Amino acid sequence: MRLARTCLLLFGAALATSRGLFAQETVPDSALRPAAIAADQLPTRLRIDPRYAQPEPLLFTTARSVKALYVNAWAFGSNKLWHLVHLADSTEINAFVIDVKDDTGCLLYPSAVQTAQEIGANDCVRTRSIRARLDTLLAHGIYPIARIVVAKDPRLAERKPEWSVRSRDGGQWRDRINIAWVDAYNDSVWIYASQLAAEAVRLGFAEVQFDYVRFPDEPRERLATAIFPAHRPGQSQREAVRRHIALLKNRLRPFGVPVTFDIFGLTASATDDLGIGQVWEDFTRVADVVLPMVYPSHYYRGAFGFQHPNAEPYRVVYNALKEAITRNRASPGRAEIRPFLQAFTLGRRLPRYTPFEIREEIRAAETLGIESWVLWNPRSVYPRDALRPYKTGFRVAGVLSGGGE
Repeated sequence: MRLARTCLLLFGAALATSRGLFAQETVPDSALRPAAIAADQLPTRLRIDPRYAQPEPLLFTTARSVKALYVNAWAFGSNKLWHLVHLADSTEINAFVIDVKDDTGCLLYPSAVQTAQEIGANDCVRTRSIRARLDTLLAHGIYPIARIVVAKDPRLAERKPEWSVRSRDGGQWRDRINIAWVDAYNDSVWIYASQLAAEAVRLGFAEVQFDYVRFPDEPRERLATAIFPAHRPGQSQREAVRRHIALLKNRLRPFGVPVTFDIFGLTASATDDLGIGQVWEDFTRVADVVLPMVYPSHYYRGAFGFQHPNAEPYRVVYNALKEAITRNRASPGRAEIRPFLQAFTLGRRLPRYTPFEIREEIRAAETLGIESWVLWNPRSVYPRDALRPYKTGFRVAGVLSGGGE
């Protein structure tokens, strides 16, 4: 196993070097091919630009369990990526969730999508060596997942005000931290997200994950000042979200990639749409995977009977996911559950999250039979001690076969 891993690392380093990791490449959209993702854990061929193709393109075997890190665009586009790749090489981590469009509206790489060009989203890209960096992940057996934020997009809202939430007082509506949102009733907002997703798949991302698939979570008095121009009489927020997540799934169906959604952790417990349009069953009917964000620090005092949920990482995650499993069993779709787990400390809230608290969250998920998860730290900083050594579940070109040491 150690020899196989050493071979893989040498191969990955050679591949990254030979492909000019910091090259400034511009590739026409016509040169990109969709990734063909086979269903039910079958080998997956990730196609790359023909200029970079090996005689036999590398193969991914989709893991039965995805153990991922969230990687923000800055981290992916900088030298920090090599630290994260090394962390994955030496631990159980086998996937990265990478910001393709984050909640600023900026993009990871220059896009050929017309709307992105019109609003200047290419003016704030984080890397121009996307293909070489994706090749590096491929060489190291790291499953690349594209995260795309939908409704919280201040750049789109400000550059296309006709697509944005408007204020009853005139002008742009903004949330309590002064961020402009786009109108989630508007089809064009979701079509733009689907176009970016299709482009990401053509570049080599193996899965697409949509976040902020909802309306703003603001106090009622603040929402009362908001006007949603695309709202049709009688249409609820829930109906708008339900219709548009189906739109995303349908527009990506030809690519055959898993389509996944981040949702509030409380969605599994709530009997309503939480005032944001999210209802558990609406997502499980459509998604391949739902990712409830079960961060203990985000639960209200008294949740599950705990006065300080942040201090109960095991029990809060266990109870939250137990409710999700129960809800999922009654849902027609029964999408896979892959929780987002807290790998950060919220403000000055105690306790601070150390490897112990993170491992307790993972233990809670695994106790319930959930083997897949994603760790979230907004700075993409993760302690090695929270992770098991070596990674499992992927095979890259026959070089690395799964299993521990």
